Amino acid sequence: MSLFQLSQSMSPAGDQPKAIKALSDGLKKGLKKQTLFGVTGSGKTFTMANVIANAGKPTLVIAHNKTLAAQLAQEYREFFPNNAVHYFVSYYDYYQPEAYMPVTDTYIEKEAMINEEIERLRHASTQALLTRKDVIIVASVSCIYGLGSPEEYEKVNLKITKVMDLSRAELIRKLVDIHFERTNADLGAGQFRAIGNMIEIMPVSEKTIFRIQYEGTVISDIIELDPVTMAVRGTHDTIFIFPAKHFISTDEQSKRAFETIKAELESRLKELEKAGKNLEAERLKRRVKYDLALIREVGYCNGIENYSRHFSGKNPGEAPDTLLSYFPKDFLTVIDESHVTVPQIGGMFAGDASRKETLIDYGFRLPSAKDNRPLKFDEFEQRVGQVIYTTATPGKFEKEHSEQVVEQIIRPTGLIDPVIDVKPVAENANHKGQIFDFIDEAEKVIKKGDRAIATTLTKKMAEDLSEFLKEKGIKAEYLHSDIKTIDRITILTEFRRGKFDVLVGVNLLREGLDLPEVSLIGILDADKAGFLRSETSLIQIIGRAARNINGRVILYADIMNSTIEYAIKETERRRKIQTDYNTEHGITPKTIIKKIQDITDQLKSEHDKAVGELMKLDEELLQKDPKKLMKLKEEEMNEAVKVLDFETAALIRDEIAMLKQKMVK
Repeated sequence: MSLFQLSQSMSPAGDQPKAIKALSDGLKKGLKKQTLFGVTGSGKTFTMANVIANAGKPTLVIAHNKTLAAQLAQEYREFFPNNAVHYFVSYYDYYQPEAYMPVTDTYIEKEAMINEEIERLRHASTQALLTRKDVIIVASVSCIYGLGSPEEYEKVNLKITKVMDLSRAELIRKLVDIHFERTNADLGAGQFRAIGNMIEIMPVSEKTIFRIQYEGTVISDIIELDPVTMAVRGTHDTIFIFPAKHFISTDEQSKRAFETIKAELESRLKELEKAGKNLEAERLKRRVKYDLALIREVGYCNGIENYSRHFSGKNPGEAPDTLLSYFPKDFLTVIDESHVTVPQIGGMFAGDASRKETLIDYGFRLPSAKDNRPLKFDEFEQRVGQVIYTTATPGKFEKEHSEQVVEQIIRPTGLIDPVIDVKPVAENANHKGQIFDFIDEAEKVIKKGDRAIATTLTKKMAEDLSEFLKEKGIKAEYLHSDIKTIDRITILTEFRRGKFDVLVGVNLLREGLDLPEVSLIGILDADKAGFLRSETSLIQIIGRAARNINGRVILYADIMNSTIEYAIKETERRRKIQTDYNTEHGITPKTIIKKIQDITDQLKSEHDKAVGELMKLDEELLQKDPKKLMKLKEEEMNEAVKVLDFETAALIRDEIAMLKQKMVK
C-alpha cells in the first residue's frame, strides 16, 4: 500500500493515463531522469500526483519562484489531504546581500526582513521529514542553500513526558540551549514564559501553546492551548519540542569554532600583509575580532552564517547541509517548469561565489565565507536521486539528459490552445497602437465577465500601464518580483475572484499560474529580442489563456521574427492534435472550473484571523453607528488592560485600527 492517499474527484483522462503509466514504469525500472512534456492545461500536477502516489516515496517538488510554489503546495494539499504537504521557500520578504564594489569603494551591509510565518512553515517542513515518511515538500530554489545539520537538529529536540522528573529550572535551561527565547509578554513562535509552577511554550513550527504544569520537580500535566483564546485544545502524555533555529551548535562545537576561526584569521592576515594589503588586513582583523566578541557574549553576530564551516566542522570546499539533507536516501524529486528552474539551480553557485570572492579579496570576510553557499549543480544532482522534469517547453538540458520523454498534449477538458492574432505595436491609420487596442479588447472580455492579462518588458512599464488603465476606468493591478511573496498570492487570488479585471506583469505571468478566468492576453512588444520574448517565453505566456474556452492571445509586433513564427507554428500543431482528438471522441471543450483557494489563509497568524472574526461580528454596528462602536471598543480594550489580559487588548487594538481605516474609506 502506498504511503500516499490520493483524493481525486475525477479519473485520469486524455493523455494523462498514458503519461502516468509511462512515468511510474520508468521509476520502477530505475530511470534516473525523465521528462513530462505537458502542454499548459493538460493537468501536469494531477499526473504527477498520481505518479507520486504510485511511487510511494517522500517527494521534493521544486518551483522557480515563491508564487508558483505556493500554488503547487495548495494543489498537492487538495490531492493529499491526509498526508504531510509542506511549503518551503526563502523566509526573506526583503533581502540585500552583503557586497563590496571596488570601483566606487562602496560597502553594502546585509539587510534582510524575515517573514515569521514562512519561517514557521520551513521548520514544519524539516520536522515532518524527520518524523514521518508520507511527506511532500514544495520548495523554491532556496532549498539548495545551507540550512544546518539535520543530525544536530534532530539530536537536541526535547522529549517532554507526563510524570517526567525534570525540574522547572532544568527545562528552562534546555529551552534556552535550543534557542528558545524567554518572554513575559505574548508568546510568539520559538518563545516560552515561566509563570508560577508552569511553563508555557510556543513551538516554532505550530500555532499552538503547550502548558507544562509542575508538582515539585515532576511534570504533572501537558495541556495544549489555543494561542489566541487560551481555550484548552487537549492534553498530551508526550510532546516533542524541536529547536527554534536550524543552525544548532554544542558548546564543544562553539569552542572548536573559536579556535579554528582564530587560526584562519592569523593565516589570512599573514597572506594579506605579505601581499602589501595592510588596509585589508586591518579591516579583516577588526571585523573578525568584533564578531568573535559578539558571538562569545550573545551567541550571535550579523553575518554569522559566514562562519558556518567552522561550527559544522566541515572541510574547506565541502558541500553544505541543505533541505535535501533532511530527506531519506530514497526520495523522488519533481522539478516543475524545468526549462526555467534547472538553469536557476545551475546559476546560483556562480553568482554567490563571485560576490564572496570580492568580499574576501578586500578584507571584509575570511576565505571560509565561500563555504556558506548554495549547492553546485553537480552536488545537487548527486543528492536528488530519481528526477522527473515537468514543462510545456522542454529545454536543451531535459532533451539531452532524460532517459524518457513523455508527451501530454491532449487535455481532458478538450480545451484547445488559444487563437493567436498579430497586431502592430505602432499607431497607424487603421490601428490605435498597442496600448489603446489592448484597452478596447480588454473591455470586450470584461463585459462578458472574463479577465485579461497584459505582459510588459519592465517593472516600470507594468506599474505605469496599471495606473493608465485605472485612469481609463478599468480596474487593474500590477504584479512583479518587488512585491512581497504573500502579497503576490493575495493579488492573484483577488484577480481570480474578480476584485479587479486586468493584471499587468512581466515574467511572473509566464510559468505555472493557473488562471482559468483569463480569456485574453496581450503580449506587448512581442517582437523585441531577449529572454522575455524568446520562443519558450512566448509559448508559456500563450499557455496562460489555454484554460478558457474563449482563450485568445494578441501578439503586438511590427516585425514577424522567427521566434513569433515558431510560437504560432507550435501552437497550431497542438491545436490540431487536440481538435482531432475532440472530433474522434465527441468532446465539447469546456472552460476549467477551479475552486479559488488562498494559501495566505494558512500563512496568516492566528492573531490576524481572530481580528478578522471580531470585524465580522461588529460589521452590523459599524454600519449603524461607527462612533458608538469605536467608543465601545476603546472601553473594552482599556478593561482588558486593567485585568492584565494583554492578548485580548492587542486583538481589540488591531480591530480598532482596521475600523478606523474602514471609516476613512
